[in-house]
Amino acid sequence: MSDAIISFQGVSKHFGSVKAVEDASFDIQRGEFFSLLGPSGCGKTTLLRMVAGFEIPSAGEIMIDGQPMSATPPNHRPVNMVFQNYAIFPHLDVRNNIAFGMRKAGLTRAELDKRIDEALELIKLPGYGKRGAEELSGGQRQRVALARALIKQPKVLLLDEPLGALDKKLREQMQIELRQLQQQIGITFLFVTHDQEEALTLSDRIAVMSEGAVIEIASPAQLYESPGSRFVADFIGSMNFFEGEVTSSTGNTMTVQTGALGTVSVSDSRAQMTSGQKAWVAIRPEKMQPVFSDPGTGINTVTGTMGPSAYLGDRSHFYVHLPQREEPALVALQNLERSMNHLHKPNQTVWLQWTSDAVVVLPRD
Repeated sequence: MSDAIISFQGVSKHFGSVKAVEDASFDIQRGEFFSLLGPSGCGKTTLLRMVAGFEIPSAGEIMIDGQPMSATPPNHRPVNMVFQNYAIFPHLDVRNNIAFGMRKAGLTRAELDKRIDEALELIKLPGYGKRGAEELSGGQRQRVALARALIKQPKVLLLDEPLGALDKKLREQMQIELRQLQQQIGITFLFVTHDQEEALTLSDRIAVMSEGAVIEIASPAQLYESPGSRFVADFIGSMNFFEGEVTSSTGNTMTVQTGALGTVSVSDSRAQMTSGQKAWVAIRPEKMQPVFSDPGTGINTVTGTMGPSAYLGDRSHFYVHLPQREEPALVALQNLERSMNHLHKPNQTVWLQWTSDAVVVLPRD
């Protein structure tokens, strides 16, 4: 049974001739960490701003907890927002920054102090109340912005790329803390990001957007392992694509004839393909396993030659040149050994193998 806290019902937003969002219809469940993911200009921030009330839909309706929002001004909506730049007031200390939006809430001083203390505990900054904004690190400023939004106890917290200004290590740390915070307080988070890894790390579900349209909504694992379109497969992570044609299809098992890989056996429960249909065979780089001695003939095996490689610390990326394909295949391998020098020999013969369930088959229009 659906328990939607936000429902988009045919929502569009046009700026003149520009269609920023076009006919978005989907629900976000109560208590869900939901992310809007897509490249710059795809409409994700416009969709978020319409929930906040900063933009009004050109068509359609946004429902929050069963109530239409068209006639509800931003300050009367049961939501609060955290911006990318945090908008911390430099002339106020931490306590007054957190309390800023509560001045008209009708609380006694004791009640407000109690709320502020609880918020400081929640963001793991007890004892920081009297610190000035200029004394805070980037991560601490982000926590204060979260506390200022959460102290009003909104039904939905809106987050517009709040980790974008942090360095990589701090951003990864804050991803974990943000997810733990959401699970602890149990309210719905609607998160906007263009960072695929960030969305995969944080979300219960992700809506992938492109050119104002919602392309696909699914869990992180489903989007990564079984994407429903070439755009999603290509946008989330890295993917090798090979042109092919379905030669047989029975139940969940197919064979696809490709130029670069030969005959590929596929076990893909999402693919609804028929014999003779043009297809993309898609394989993630980490699912193509390199073998450096001849494994003999077999299906789902191809011979190539080593091209350039890159050592990335925890893993190595290298490229394999295949017959009948201009672009080399990208292969990713975890660096489990201290030395990976045997992977770094250009023109070395290498055999690539993959399992039938590692292959995603997508229609080729």
